[in-house]
Amino acid sequence: MRFGKFGKVFLIGGLSVGVIFGVASCVESNTTGYLYVTGTAASQSSGNGFIAGYRIDQNTGALTSISGLPAFSGGTNPVRAVLTSGSRFIYVLNRGANAEGNADCTTDDPCQNANVTEFGVSGNGTVTLQKAYFSQGTNPFRIIADTTGNYLLVLDHDAPDNYDITYNPSTNACTLALGSGVQTCGDITVFHIDSTTGNLSLIANAEVSSGSGGNLNYFPVPANPVDFVLSGGFILTLTGAPTPTSFPYTGGTAVWPYSYAPTNGQLTLSQSNAQQLGVHQGNAVVSAGGVVYVLDNEPITVTFNGASTTSLSQILPFTVASGGTLQAEPGGIIPDDPALSNPVQLMEESKGKFVYVANQGEVTGPNAESGIAGYFLTTTPSYQLNFIAGEPFGPLSGPQCIVEDPSNHYVYTANSYSSDVTGYEIDQNSGVLRVLQGAGTPNALQGPATWCLIDGRTE
Repeated sequence: MRFGKFGKVFLIGGLSVGVIFGVASCVESNTTGYLYVTGTAASQSSGNGFIAGYRIDQNTGALTSISGLPAFSGGTNPVRAVLTSGSRFIYVLNRGANAEGNADCTTDDPCQNANVTEFGVSGNGTVTLQKAYFSQGTNPFRIIADTTGNYLLVLDHDAPDNYDITYNPSTNACTLALGSGVQTCGDITVFHIDSTTGNLSLIANAEVSSGSGGNLNYFPVPANPVDFVLSGGFILTLTGAPTPTSFPYTGGTAVWPYSYAPTNGQLTLSQSNAQQLGVHQGNAVVSAGGVVYVLDNEPITVTFNGASTTSLSQILPFTVASGGTLQAEPGGIIPDDPALSNPVQLMEESKGKFVYVANQGEVTGPNAESGIAGYFLTTTPSYQLNFIAGEPFGPLSGPQCIVEDPSNHYVYTANSYSSDVTGYEIDQNSGVLRVLQGAGTPNALQGPATWCLIDGRTE
């Protein structure tokens, strides 16, 4: 079964062209940037998404809601958002819902009405609803923009050929792209971004034909993708076991590389096989400071900082070598904080001194294994992370993301279980994160948070 995809650019139902979320006003001189958060409105059974926005006070780190926000995200169950280079456009990936109207989408019961919704961003932080676009596969769940700001990439859990009733190796795109016997796969849809309007246009796959004439409008990746990242000129897709069958996808075991051409958005296979990582519960793959990190949610006991350390999860650092191959950093595997689990996002602060890992933890119990692990980063004589005294940092309940403000003094997380935003001040010497006090933090949201991003452009 397939649902309509590209070419169905539409204006969001019930909202007319040019509706502006937020009232233009003069930006206060102490605004250092803007924080945007996506999530699902808890009070609406439809799963309608929202995008919230805050001004960041450069003197205190306090957050003040942008007038007119939160607003409708353009669809249901938003999961990620990106801000393109130049901070002129935000694209929200809305996963949609299955035929029963819930978010438990699977290959057999896929999400419907998933879309990428475009918003224009003004210098004072207000956003304007533009258009929506569609990836080529189904169950999309990840979106990234390249460093040029010219291309947008969407990761679909299920490629179009996954819904063919009869397998035909001469026309099956998964087989044609990934090799003999590969019957099902995920895919990456690539869009070109118009620098003036922000409009998206589909990029055809110049390397693989559709088998029935013409070229594919997507780039197949191995089945059961978990996450992807752009690093060192390669798109690296973390893939894994066939479970779980519904979002959030975990169980990453290997990385599949495509070489990436920023001049035309083309992806070209650079290896014939996925690289096995020796893990079984990979949650995410992240690029930070020239290092690729795989976040793996399974127990490990290692010698760390001269002592035997047992943790519920681990961090694997790599550099990208020839052909997109990952080469393990000499410092070895890094344990997560022993009190935390389920790492979902990693951030290296702007000065390259500290690394922070957001751990979602478990749903059972308040703050169960949720928080931020903190590390000193050393690059000489060899790459290594060492725990910051006083970590883990909290209290948190299901952080989904972690970002640093443009002044490089504050860190924010958006939390799923507690449906709020938490802010911290960074101790520039020790790396300790101190919860911001007073107005602005924590900030209640309409429902569970799913993602956050920072805009450093102000009027």
